Amino acid sequence: MIRKKIVAGNWKMNLQLNDAIQLVEDIAAEAKDILDVELLIFPPTLFLVEIDKIKSHLKVGVQNFYPKESGAFTGEVSISQIKNCGATHALIGHSERREIFQESNELIKLKVDSAIEHEIGVVFCCGEPLSIREGNTQSLYVKQQLIDSLFHLSNSEIQKCIIAYEPIWAIGTGKTATIEQAEEMHCAIRMWVAECYNQEIANSISILYGGSCNASNANELFACPNVDGGLIGGASLKTETFISIVKSF
Repeated sequence: MIRKKIVAGNWKMNLQLNDAIQLVEDIAAEAKDILDVELLIFPPTLFLVEIDKIKSHLKVGVQNFYPKESGAFTGEVSISQIKNCGATHALIGHSERREIFQESNELIKLKVDSAIEHEIGVVFCCGEPLSIREGNTQSLYVKQQLIDSLFHLSNSEIQKCIIAYEPIWAIGTGKTATIEQAEEMHCAIRMWVAECYNQEIANSISILYGGSCNASNANELFACPNVDGGLIGGASLKTETFISIVKSF
């Protein structure tokens, strides 16, 4: 089975609405003939409704949601609300949610379950901080994140997920994992999926690299046998750099 090539842009807490609309229009125009790469964008949730009107063939997701259908959760947004506003995917387990907002593996698991229940595509983020990498225990660390929050899914459910490996020490720092480091972890993740499920399922799941991936290094990263695309941060905020990355396959 041929895995999907995917480039996803995580805008984080950036842009104003007019700028966001213009960026989507420009990306859609530049990517109109790119049919072999799936494009996902994750704007601030406030912009979902307007972006859904103009997204063209782009898929739009959310950076966060609360895993309850509704209720007394002041300031939160439910999974059904984001789906009603046009979201097809959700980032779950991003390192900034884990570190800044102290999201546990248990909460992340609940989010995964909620997204699957509501037929929202999961982009599951996993990765290690610098201290773990320096201690050479990154494989144990990342595997445990997957076991605790993702690998409870059924065979059919796991195939609705995308996995994004993001070495935390390489996010927004300008540092990037070496090509060898990226491929080694992607290969390991695919092996763990095969161990938990089977090789056919492992071969079908797209695994993205997310750690200062940019127009300069995307070619080398995407050439790795187990790297199926990128989860792009800052470089997704400009049409030129985002499209350049998309064309790096």
